[in-house]
Amino acid sequence: MSNDELENYGATRQKRVRIVAWVVIIALLVTGGGATVLALIFG
Repeated sequence: MSNDELENYGATRQKRVRIVAWVVIIALLVTGGGATVLALIFG
């Protein structure tokens, strides 16, 4: 694999991780686990 391919893979993976994280956060907020998540984030 060339360096360009590795950079593209890293950027794609980063985008996917970010999307999954947002989906999980939104799902927790919608299902009522939001209080726990917000307590963890904001202390």
